[in-house]
Amino acid sequence: MTIPARLRIDFVSDVACPWCAIGFASLRQALARLDGSMQADLHLQPFELNPDLPFEGEDATEHLMRKYGIDEAQLEANRAVIRERAAPLGVVINNGRGSRVWNTFDAHRLLHWAGSQGRDQAPALKQALFRAYFTDNENVADRGILVRIAGATGLDADEARRILESGEYADEVRAQERHFQRAGIRSVPATIVENTHLISGGQPPEVFEMALRKIIAAAGNTAA
Repeated sequence: MTIPARLRIDFVSDVACPWCAIGFASLRQALARLDGSMQADLHLQPFELNPDLPFEGEDATEHLMRKYGIDEAQLEANRAVIRERAAPLGVVINNGRGSRVWNTFDAHRLLHWAGSQGRDQAPALKQALFRAYFTDNENVADRGILVRIAGATGLDADEARRILESGEYADEVRAQERHFQRAGIRSVPATIVENTHLISGGQPPEVFEMALRKIIAAAGNTAA
């Protein structure tokens, strides 16, 4: 009887990153395809694209044009590419004119807590936060919205509210952000397997699957 390989996977991302939403969906599809061949020990790690954003956020179109030095036509072309890549994965991107970018630090604090609440809690919360941000255009800096999302994914809403109001897990999130920055992570998503193998970007499921199969095979050869 073959024992499935067990791999630690750190998925470094931000709730406000569309390629992270794409990468997360792709990674989960790849893991589903590999079910039986491996066991994934998945850890969701924080990265803030815009750590200095105020609570009220900024107009997304103005923010992105300024940040990347592009005009509105280029931005809309980029958005079209993102929507096209996201759709087959079941990720609906509705951001466009009138959308805003939000501060995501409190969302990362909730994700850190969710990671201690059971194997499936953090991934479920992560997916719900992506949907809130990109599909529903909700303000994920709003603690009331965060509490509602947490409760809807099966987490204790009262405990979520207490954590958000107390500032709990702020130090832990900052420490993890610094850790991955020191490790050389400058853009996301970044998928790190066994603290050694890096898969950069929002790759298709096939790319994740192929990379993970190679890592599993190499681990088997090493063990032999």
